[in-house]
Amino acid sequence: MPDSAFLEAFGLIATANADLYEILWLSVQVSITALLISVFLGFPIGTTLAILDFRGKNLCTTLLNALMGLPPVVVGLLVYLALSRSGPFGVLGLLYTPTAMVIAQVVLITPIIAALTYQVMDDLHREYRELFLSLNIQLPKAISTYLWDARYSLITTVLAGFGRAISEVGAVMIVGGNIDHLTRVMTTAIALETSKGELAIALALGVVLLTLALIVNGLVTAVRTRARKYGYT
Repeated sequence: MPDSAFLEAFGLIATANADLYEILWLSVQVSITALLISVFLGFPIGTTLAILDFRGKNLCTTLLNALMGLPPVVVGLLVYLALSRSGPFGVLGLLYTPTAMVIAQVVLITPIIAALTYQVMDDLHREYRELFLSLNIQLPKAISTYLWDARYSLITTVLAGFGRAISEVGAVMIVGGNIDHLTRVMTTAIALETSKGELAIALALGVVLLTLALIVNGLVTAVRTRARKYGYT
């Protein structure tokens, strides 16, 4: 690969290229919005599955774990069918918009957030269940205690969800359409620019995406280290 492409790529980053940072901002905006919604949905689902005993619990947890491996292109196809003109939500006109991309990412990362939350809360529930029963601790109080005690592990879960969202390409390509100045995010732009031979912009976006991945992994490591230091894991 020509050295000039690398030099131009770093030049685009250093000079705050408008197109580059527009794509970056949209990527972060879509991923964080999807992450917040997924946390809002995933935390209660995972915690409820861990604490409550009910018929079909094993089936629910098995299904939840299976959903963690949803193929992104299949999710994109299903969301596309739901939002297309002939679909049940076609009247909303959301296809090929950032909102459609958020929906696709929510479908992808909510099972991940919920399943990881379940694992954390299940361990805590096994540890505290008898104590809470003996003290007659009510469910809302128990849940708040679990959430506080598991805060470091849950932060790791949130960061894992963000890493999955920001790196998604298949689903957002299908439902977003990779439209310039509207739905073009880092992953879809890298794919497009590489196919066009525009290696400088693709490399610049790749560097930014890799940097974000390293930051997220660094934060996960820092959180785990702090948790071990204070005896939370």
